[in-house]
Amino acid sequence: MGSENFNAVSLIRKKRDRQTLTDQEIAFLVDRYTNGKLSDYQMSAFLMAAFLNGLNEQEAAALTHSMLHSGKVLDLSDIPGKKVDKHSTGGVGDKLSLILAPIVASYGVPVPMISGRGLGHTGGTLDKLESIPGFTVDITLDRYRSILKAHHMVMAGQTSDIAPADKKLYALRDVTATVESIPLIAGSIMSKKLAEGIDALVLDVKFGSGAFMNTQEDALKLAETLVAIGEKFEKETIAYLTNMEQPLGYKIGNWLEVEESMEALQGNGPDDVMEVTHRLAGTMIYLGDKADSMEEGIEKSKEAVDNGQAFERWLKLTEAQDGETECLQDFDKYDYARHQIDVKASSDGYINSMDAYKIGMASLELGAGRKTKEDGVDHAAGIILKKKTRDAVKKGETIATCFTNKEHTITIAEQLFSEAVEIGSDKPMAGQMITHIVDKNGPRLL
Repeated sequence: MGSENFNAVSLIRKKRDRQTLTDQEIAFLVDRYTNGKLSDYQMSAFLMAAFLNGLNEQEAAALTHSMLHSGKVLDLSDIPGKKVDKHSTGGVGDKLSLILAPIVASYGVPVPMISGRGLGHTGGTLDKLESIPGFTVDITLDRYRSILKAHHMVMAGQTSDIAPADKKLYALRDVTATVESIPLIAGSIMSKKLAEGIDALVLDVKFGSGAFMNTQEDALKLAETLVAIGEKFEKETIAYLTNMEQPLGYKIGNWLEVEESMEALQGNGPDDVMEVTHRLAGTMIYLGDKADSMEEGIEKSKEAVDNGQAFERWLKLTEAQDGETECLQDFDKYDYARHQIDVKASSDGYINSMDAYKIGMASLELGAGRKTKEDGVDHAAGIILKKKTRDAVKKGETIATCFTNKEHTITIAEQLFSEAVEIGSDKPMAGQMITHIVDKNGPRLL
């Protein structure tokens, strides 16, 4: 049956009544909506029906396929090697792309990264990159290819012709309370990633207060859905579940996270950052056929930091994308925020918890994030943590320093940060950073 013969109302009713839509029926809805031939109110009705009744594995894959082919799908077959990318579901202080991409690329594995901007309490990779003076993320496809060929990595923004259906559908989901649907989230993520022309994908699916998925159970469902879609498209896909109960690393905010990334690439990264980085990078090196096992890939990831090849790769990429490298090698050459405020401990004890969501919102108030898509960001704004969960503190000791150019936001940011930190008399047990791996054989504990 040709898609022009379908009736939108009938398809909405079908999903409302918990029936399964065919690939052609989903393609009809997505194509018509992308081309402006299906109204917002009809697509909203379909999204709500899908949100409430779910989409099975076949429907989720069909949705991804339609969104993927709504625009340009890059063909990178002329670039030698298995192209491998990484996607994170986002979290507070998550700067891992900036660290692992040069590690993996330094072994000759092409890493074609198309990234997004931050919204709300989670930061976006593009905003971090643009905090480097001169760094250009808006590049033509020809330049994208040439940088990837020359440096085995490239970091660019999503163009209007890559998965345009996703852009339209996401905007609609945002205003119809249908964002938190695992199949819809999975379709959105995978349509953009598959459009990059990748051969394999590593996923960092976060759970906890600072993550999109608050519970480990929901994160596991999302990881399984993402892996199933990747495998259906014949792309090797491996996901990890990582803990986002507290911020990742010590630095939060665009330039501050670039700083911590440069420290990490020079062997001075925080333990939690490096544990997740080496696991993800090692898996990418393995999927890129540059290691015989994930364990060997992890060792190679560590070697790339220890011998300086990853940091050197990052400096060369920065130059290739018009960025200035002086401040990456000497942080004192960066123009820091005018106001720096210390947040003090309210009592003696141990830090029992640090609510990553509230800390992310404090950083947003300081100017590091966006409340709406149209907002700008202050690249110098953010927070440097001096203490983290399980650390001992004395009353009046500095827990964190806030950076901002907006003096009027200081009080609310301090309040949010103070509310995020719980101090108790007993030292809490250490949590596990990476809990599960999910691949085509299903999930298992690490």
